[in-house]
Amino acid sequence: MTTISQDSINKALWNACDTFRGTINAGTYQDFLLTMLFLKYISDVWQDHYDQYVAQHGDEPELIEEMMKSERFVLPRDASFYALYDRRYEPGNGERIDQALHAIEEANGTKLKDAGKSVFQDISFNTDKLGEEKQKNDILRHLLEDFAKPELNLKPSRVGSLDVIGNAYEYLIKHFAASGGQKAGEFYTPPEISDLIAELLDPRPGDSICDPACGSGSLLMKCGRKVIANHDSKEYALFGQEAIGSTWSLAKMNMFLHGEDNHKIEWGDTIRNPKLLDKNGDLMLFDIVTANPPFSLDKWGHDDAENDKFSRFRRGVPPKTKGDYAFILHMIETLKPGSGRMGVVVPHGVLFRGSKEGRIRQQLIDENLLDAVIGLPEKLFYGTGIPAAILVFKKSKSDESVLFIDASREFKPGKNQNQLSDDNIQKIVNTYRSRETVDKYSYLATLEEIQENDYNLNIPRYVDTFEEEEEIDLMAVRAERQKLKAELHQLESQMEEYLKELGYGA
Repeated sequence: MTTISQDSINKALWNACDTFRGTINAGTYQDFLLTMLFLKYISDVWQDHYDQYVAQHGDEPELIEEMMKSERFVLPRDASFYALYDRRYEPGNGERIDQALHAIEEANGTKLKDAGKSVFQDISFNTDKLGEEKQKNDILRHLLEDFAKPELNLKPSRVGSLDVIGNAYEYLIKHFAASGGQKAGEFYTPPEISDLIAELLDPRPGDSICDPACGSGSLLMKCGRKVIANHDSKEYALFGQEAIGSTWSLAKMNMFLHGEDNHKIEWGDTIRNPKLLDKNGDLMLFDIVTANPPFSLDKWGHDDAENDKFSRFRRGVPPKTKGDYAFILHMIETLKPGSGRMGVVVPHGVLFRGSKEGRIRQQLIDENLLDAVIGLPEKLFYGTGIPAAILVFKKSKSDESVLFIDASREFKPGKNQNQLSDDNIQKIVNTYRSRETVDKYSYLATLEEIQENDYNLNIPRYVDTFEEEEEIDLMAVRAERQKLKAELHQLESQMEEYLKELGYGA
């Protein structure tokens, strides 16, 4: 079977948007598309496995039904995408799709639920938002037909190891950002940034890994896959929290699709209401904590921070209109004392802003928690052109220094968005691991040097990227000028001779 690219899937999804355009806004139909993509994907996985059993054992329905019970997930026959597609001309498409999603949830126990919250409780295809009954039925028939097209055949033998839901989510978010009313600062992590962070944090067997602002869960899963790729082990546990209900649902779907059964993803605001707690009601501690939180979030929970029962803000309360350090301080508090390591994406202002943020930064540096500051190129992130940085923290460091890396000039340029190539990523990772000063690229600074800089972490203070201009040899320039003048004089003389021969002379 021919393999398919993520681009082909994305284009087919974008075309499916035409079914909704002009009926409901983009922010709403995005959820319908991604939920239908989930239903189609698990139906194709199920069918692929069923077909494999038929090829091995012949057409023995009872035997194959029994064998299918050992699959990772259960798909009730009437809840399959294909069962819905076959009845698409009948009235009641919305109700049938909702019933199918509910049946899938019930058949799979806790895999699609958390603390009583259902993955599909925020979405209903049987909604008046799609118009009156006949219009709604027609729209959903078209949607089922869009997903039945060959381009959206998502059988594993065709899509390979693609992160179908995660990649499609990022693609749609990028395209819906303007029309969907995305707030400034609500950015999403490009896949290569997730790769870079996972490499830097080096997850190992037995690690617990947490993302307190986990989005669709792609960064968490990248960290998990590093354990599999580097250590041939699935001994790790994934934890996350996500504030937006529909995005939490996507994270749960994504984990389900990728066989990440050892996970706990909570729904709620990490700063105001952290949900990842131990049996004593204290914050859980993790080996790895990583996130790309919203940049400089306004209204992050400042009013309650002073009396935070977890003492996360004992180093200081961040400014009311900039929540960057609120996330950083929360993450620091959830690191295990010995093995804890952390990578967080931040806007550059976090490196040098003064006042309350300056005092918090000073304490984190004096406690020798900061391990590295990595400057990234501009235009890497969806929804913003500003450059960002990655801060790496460690609970138990072996030295008293901070490595600065200026990777801002090394990227693969794109029309609207730049990318980090594999070579760009590897250079950052190699430099981080060697902790060496590299001319015009990195600098290993002592805590004393940072203190002398008033705890300002602005990268140009440490990594000198200034390129001296070559000295100009004025005598050589003068000689070259004289030579050119002589050549010009000779050409003008020749031109005059030619003109005379043609009868244009004086």
